[in-house]
Amino acid sequence: MYPIVRFLKTMWSARRQPRLGALDTHLSHHRCWPWDIDVWMELNNGRALTLFDLGRVGLSLRTGLAEVTRQERWGMAIAGSFIRYRRRIRAFERIEMKTRLIGWDGRFLYMEQSMWKTNGDCANHAIFRAAATDRRGIVAPARVAEALNIDAASPPLPDWVLAWCAAEDKRPWPPMADPGEERLASAS
Repeated sequence: MYPIVRFLKTMWSARRQPRLGALDTHLSHHRCWPWDIDVWMELNNGRALTLFDLGRVGLSLRTGLAEVTRQERWGMAIAGSFIRYRRRIRAFERIEMKTRLIGWDGRFLYMEQSMWKTNGDCANHAIFRAAATDRRGIVAPARVAEALNIDAASPPLPDWVLAWCAAEDKRPWPPMADPGEERLASAS
């Protein structure tokens, strides 16, 4: 179930915070509640994705992206993600989330997010790629940048993000329904 109360709190809080530049970092604070944990008594990985979603909501409100998408009648769709989990987040622990837009390419915007424990340890780190969409499909990220009044040229994406993009380009889509189909197709 989507955490509507958290969503509304995120929107209320972000709207009262100072405006951010499009490439600035949005900080948000969250707590791992008992309904966020899994059978191992730590933050469920699905709930971590939901919390990351809330961080992106706050970022979009503070940078003006939410306003631009509403004015242009664009949607935003997550097109991929990769996450590294390193430290457990247990029930009632407080975390600080950092969310920022790190750049874009010809199709996608790339956002970096991380959750930090109160002792300074990074619990997890994620990259999400998102597409602005309209009725015709994907909106060019350079057009999104222009609507945000920033340079249409992206800052350079880190090498490890480019490596992930290259790996994604090699990944078959749609995936085989049965992994055995690929072996059979290559044998014929």
